[in-house]
Amino acid sequence: MLMEMVIDGVDVPEDGSAGDLAADLLVRVAGGDQQAFAELYDMLSSRVFGLILRVLVNRSQSEEVLQEVFLEVWQSAARFAPNKGQGRTWVLTIAHRRAVDRVRASQASADRDVKAGIRDLGVAHDSVAEQVELSMDGQRVVAALGTLSEPQREALVLAYYGGYSQSEIAVLTATPLGTIKTRMRDGLTRLRSEMGVIA
Repeated sequence: MLMEMVIDGVDVPEDGSAGDLAADLLVRVAGGDQQAFAELYDMLSSRVFGLILRVLVNRSQSEEVLQEVFLEVWQSAARFAPNKGQGRTWVLTIAHRRAVDRVRASQASADRDVKAGIRDLGVAHDSVAEQVELSMDGQRVVAALGTLSEPQREALVLAYYGGYSQSEIAVLTATPLGTIKTRMRDGLTRLRSEMGVIA
């Protein structure tokens, strides 16, 4: 009997058949097959949008990033290597990276706005001081995340910004659950150390 996992109400066969279908479609997309692209979009767009929305929260920005993701899929499908992973995971990885990039860009823009606001005001207000403190904390977190390995950072970002459980992250990244738990534990230990938090 085919085992299935349910993630956010979507049945995901454990044998990877959905991923294999996505892989087949990606190979066809790489050859310029517009029908395959439409099928791939229909199959994955809601899942991709859900991932992006969890990271960004803002619906209109999430819709923009969704379009960017599928444009990138269309343009770079030839880079997908079916022998190295599932098609669904490849598309979701692109979506996650795009969403995180948008968060970083928004944070940088907010930081610039705060700095410009402080300069223009010429006087310190409690709300401005709070914004600066939050910005500085955000920069410390980003810097601390930068010290982690890519697998540790990906697992933690998916968990804390994406809202995914460890088992969902294991499915998304095609990684054993035990490995995900280890990456998250080691990553959190390193983050605490970098941030000067005493456990």
